[in-house]
Amino acid sequence: MTANIDRRIEELKELGRICRGDIIKMTTIANSGHPGGSMSSIDMYLSIYKQANIDPSRPFDPNRDRVIVSHGHTSPGVYAALGRLGFFNIDEVISGFRHAGSIFEGHITRGIPGVEWTTGNLGQGLSVGVGMALASKLTGRNFRVFVAMSDAEQAKGQVSEARRTAVKYKLNNLVVVIDYNDAQISGRARDIMYVDIKADYLADGWDVIEVDGHDYYQITEAISRSFGGKKPVAVVCNTVMGKGISFMEGDVSYHGKPLSLETAAKALEELGLENDLDKYVEMRKTLPSYHEPVKPIDEPIKPITGTPITYPVDKKTDNRSAFGKALADIGRANRNGTPVVVFDCDLKPSTKVNEFEKVWPENFIQIGVQEHNAAVVAGAASVCGTLSFFADFGVFGIDETYNQQRLNDINKANVKVAVTHVGIDVGEDGKTHHCLDYIGALRNFFGFGLIVPADPNQTDRAVRYMSQMQGNCAIAMGRSTMYPITDENGNPFFGGNYEYEYGKIDIIRKGKGITLLSTGQVTHQAVLAADQLKEDGLEVTVLNLSAPLASDLDSVSDYLTGTVITLEDHNIDTGLGSIVEGYFVRKGFLPEKFVKIGVDRYMYSGDNEKLYDLVGLSRDSIVEKVREISSQ
Repeated sequence: MTANIDRRIEELKELGRICRGDIIKMTTIANSGHPGGSMSSIDMYLSIYKQANIDPSRPFDPNRDRVIVSHGHTSPGVYAALGRLGFFNIDEVISGFRHAGSIFEGHITRGIPGVEWTTGNLGQGLSVGVGMALASKLTGRNFRVFVAMSDAEQAKGQVSEARRTAVKYKLNNLVVVIDYNDAQISGRARDIMYVDIKADYLADGWDVIEVDGHDYYQITEAISRSFGGKKPVAVVCNTVMGKGISFMEGDVSYHGKPLSLETAAKALEELGLENDLDKYVEMRKTLPSYHEPVKPIDEPIKPITGTPITYPVDKKTDNRSAFGKALADIGRANRNGTPVVVFDCDLKPSTKVNEFEKVWPENFIQIGVQEHNAAVVAGAASVCGTLSFFADFGVFGIDETYNQQRLNDINKANVKVAVTHVGIDVGEDGKTHHCLDYIGALRNFFGFGLIVPADPNQTDRAVRYMSQMQGNCAIAMGRSTMYPITDENGNPFFGGNYEYEYGKIDIIRKGKGITLLSTGQVTHQAVLAADQLKEDGLEVTVLNLSAPLASDLDSVSDYLTGTVITLEDHNIDTGLGSIVEGYFVRKGFLPEKFVKIGVDRYMYSGDNEKLYDLVGLSRDSIVEKVREISSQ
């Protein structure tokens, strides 16, 4: 046994020497990157990947262990370790690092074999690890999760949130390995923002092991001891920036500074490695000008979506209650199948996810007032075989967690973001809680869907739809109650055989000359206004755009030639109105008249109906505006 361990340690030492050369080569060839931290972390990476249950020939096996690297700027170290362990061709990394024609970008990218999450924004990785460790337990796969982190990012609040969550849910399948080189861009970590890393983890209930981060035996033994207990474990590795090259060691300037060809030659000589830099320089010249996006390979999930509920038109209810009931129904239907998981931030009575908690309490994850952590935990869990919902108010679930949702988008996750209390419909809560930018915010992403349902019946069907669609998707709902929207015969417009179709525009009323385009609960006001106007002999068209980011405006172009009025409980400059404006510009035509009605300022606390009246979104305000236009 001792002989086997000795051989393994010697193998790691030799790999470490070679990988340090790879790090020097790729950053020098690219004339860009972070060699110093990569060299302080490389011994951690080799030790972790050697112990993790990951097979280079089957890197996307659903039962594999997961390795998350939070300090993604040390990608040279990650790529060197994975390349030398057989996950991909090391020559392609060295020649292509940070080149537009190569998949080996400056920060690690999910979908590359061995890379589980695109990171770089520090402080995210532990939340990712928590999400995957939770998914491991909830799916019954029981894989282990390793998270490699830097010391500087321990100052971030989200790391504290993740630490507490890991302890609450007894994630003994999670180990964090921290590179404590006491160096970051501006100098010594202890001087920039001192953090007592060991004390913080101990205080939150973790076990902590301290080791020499360049002693393979100590690292390997510590990681081996980290699993099987009752708590998550943090292994603090004391390391040296630039370890392995005498003139780099301890020099903070090498955090993000590559070596020149001349100094790289000296470093390679010191490592006893061949100087083949010219070879890689020539290889780099032949690379294409771009590369196709890396596509992660995830285990597909096929949840049962249940039978839609139709709410009667003579009884008021709210969209969030319809959401909660649909979610509970989906949970009930999947108890023996796809694990459905709901992540809440202390708002379950308001977001109505308490309905799901009654059905599947063990899969109801209460994270408390820790929105940043919760958003990432949900995103990470969503790529590990679970149907993950993250529920919150709009100002918290989208605005406050904007960067976390952006990273879910970049990582091509599959999280379902359910936000309630959007718009001035929230009324009395006031301007701090009026989420007026959720459409505009999600327009900035390239892969997020957005559904803004018009009434409880459409909400119910939209929730079931988004549960089985692939990719990140948000559903945004107000707070107030309403009667479900009817067709012209008084029946539920979104009842019966209605099936939700993302991007389809609903023609709720047909008229002539004037068209109202609306989204969300404002559609209810638009329909009321149209029915009132019809009594006065003026027929207007009402179009409901429940998917404002993907609405098929071409399909209703015949209704967009006369007077077009957009109605939205949203910032008037960044939502539905601007989307429709952009459509007209792209198509090269304009209607006879175009009017945008929405929220043009931070509003007050007050009754939502009164606030709607102030900005022109109430039934009476819409009627008045249409009459004014038609009389001109």
